[in-house]
Amino acid sequence: MSGSTIEVIAAALFALAVLHTFSTPMFERMAHAHPRHGGVWHLLGEVEVVFGLWAMVLVVVMGALIGTGDTIAYLESRNFTEPMFVFVIMVVAGTRPVLSLAGQAVRALCRVLPMAPAVGTFLVVMWLVPLLGSFITEPAAMTLAALMLRDPYFGAGASSRMKYATLGVLFVNVSIGGTLTPFAAPPVLMVAGPWGWDMAFMFTQFGWKAIVLVSINAIGATLFLRRELAALPASEAAAVAPVPATVVAVHLLFLLGVVVFAHHPVVFIGLLMFFLGYTTAYERHQDKLMLREGLLVAFFLAGLVVLGGQQRWWLEPLLRGMNADTVYFGAIGLTAITDNAALTYLGSLVDGLSAEFKWMLVAGAVTGGGLTVIANAPNPAGVSILRSRFDGGAVSPLGLLMGAAVPTLVAALGFRIL
Repeated sequence: MSGSTIEVIAAALFALAVLHTFSTPMFERMAHAHPRHGGVWHLLGEVEVVFGLWAMVLVVVMGALIGTGDTIAYLESRNFTEPMFVFVIMVVAGTRPVLSLAGQAVRALCRVLPMAPAVGTFLVVMWLVPLLGSFITEPAAMTLAALMLRDPYFGAGASSRMKYATLGVLFVNVSIGGTLTPFAAPPVLMVAGPWGWDMAFMFTQFGWKAIVLVSINAIGATLFLRRELAALPASEAAAVAPVPATVVAVHLLFLLGVVVFAHHPVVFIGLLMFFLGYTTAYERHQDKLMLREGLLVAFFLAGLVVLGGQQRWWLEPLLRGMNADTVYFGAIGLTAITDNAALTYLGSLVDGLSAEFKWMLVAGAVTGGGLTVIANAPNPAGVSILRSRFDGGAVSPLGLLMGAAVPTLVAALGFRIL
């Protein structure tokens, strides 16, 4: 295993970025302890800034070592469609009309469940919304679920135990819940085209298993937290302000257009421009758009694209050295420190992989997608929405890992047994 000077430096910077990600709570504490430079420490404590920051360091180093021209050529060779798409889908999906419709669907289902409203709403959000991610995309599902959970279940009265258990199950369920279709989950999207995985293949090989596993995790989390959930007042699960049906329909059309043209930035960026104009014209039916949150998540993913492009020299030999059995558990572990879409993308570049190897790689990648913030592209969206509700305004990597451990184990065993 060998790499050029730039690749070795990039691998070292990638390792530093991962270490930085796990150290963000420390920077948040320093911001409070040293308010004079609090803004800088807060910036370094933003999970979404980490990979963009270290990607900038890589670009500066590359410029010094190989020149501006080659560095720009490298940047222009990267595909930034996914970061742009995540930004657009977050802005469109995180609006009052879309949330209003999702809330109505959740409440309608809750009414038929023989349990307290707060308990029923929690169960439905943790079960139904991640599965909807297979159709509205995982970033949109994460945005919807996090916004619907934020006020009633991550409020001041919620314990850290409840917050981290909920976050861990949500991240795992979103990661595996997007596998019913070939276009919604980033790690599946990276390989569906090259490997010829269509709707029928995804549902028969992944989808029905994902439905079972998401259901088990959601029910398990509800039972585990049932006492705290039952103690919540029903009024805390507040509904989003009602929106006219025509406005909801227009938003859904914009959302559909963005999803259909997810691979064509020239189209979905244009749709975003028209969408911003529409929301301005009907501002009374809107809350504050998630522009800042969307930009932060896009910056995070763009940094991964820049840094990840130089990691192939060690990831590809590592994958080639695994057989179909070991790649499954290897992918679960690797995706926690690399991002599952990057892992499956590298796998798609390797020729001669067996059908079993391909399945194991993707199944392992989606299974490990909830272990860390960087494991799955939608995770930073959830963190950006919910982080203010955690102590110190930061999500503890260890707390998330512990919260995701059991649902990850359920998914790992379930995909192999079912």
